[in-house]
Amino acid sequence: MLVGRQLSQPDPVSRLWASGGVHLWSSGGTSSAHAHPRGHVVYAASGVLSVHTEAGTSIVPANRAAWTPAGFMHYHRAHGNTDMRILFLPPSLARLIPAHPAVLTVSGLAREALLSLTGPSNYERPASAHDRAARDRLRRVLVDELHEAREQPLQLPEPRDDRLQAIARRLYADPADNTPLAGLGQRIGASGRTLSRLFHDELGMTFYEWRTQVRVFHALILLADGHDTTRVALACGWSNPSSFITAFTNLIGTTPGRYQANRRNNKGPNE
Repeated sequence: MLVGRQLSQPDPVSRLWASGGVHLWSSGGTSSAHAHPRGHVVYAASGVLSVHTEAGTSIVPANRAAWTPAGFMHYHRAHGNTDMRILFLPPSLARLIPAHPAVLTVSGLAREALLSLTGPSNYERPASAHDRAARDRLRRVLVDELHEAREQPLQLPEPRDDRLQAIARRLYADPADNTPLAGLGQRIGASGRTLSRLFHDELGMTFYEWRTQVRVFHALILLADGHDTTRVALACGWSNPSSFITAFTNLIGTTPGRYQANRRNNKGPNE
């Protein structure tokens, strides 16, 4: 399930400092809901993260970073053993990034900047004036890259209507469920036409577009756990691997096999 109640989990192995942090999560690790007075960028150097806000659930694969502005309640969940990097931004830089939670493309330069700004040199020794100045410059480079980056459709909106929530619970629990929208409507007492209108008006997409995103998000989690493409395709509701590969590539920007291989090598899919 991608969205649901938070489970009690052991604290991650963490390193925290004024401008950022590193959290090493075991698979399934979940933080409590919280907010920060500064906006922050989150990146998964390994594993897969989901970021949950009232607006919906974002999955953060290796060629994406999640941006959460100051004051937004959120929590994180790790899928696979995950090396989560976090970088806080001062308001002067945060204003250059969207004022809403977003998932942004990470270029090779942005990735290296994120890893450097959250690497061991940030917490293993006191920072000199030269170190602080260098990090300030690198932070500006990162924000320039994120300012130019395209937002990606990797945020799954969270429905508010009770009828849509019932459908969401069903498909989060079983993404392979191929029941048509009209059939789902019969089970919850709503017509297919009504549900179709609700998906469009409330979530800004069709039911089938939304269901595809649910399935691809679930596929990212299964791939992070090491399952092969055929097994993932069937578990997520596709009748054959080729249709799964097409849908996955259209949304993520790389094939499942290449994505999984690059995760093993701790590289972004586009590197």
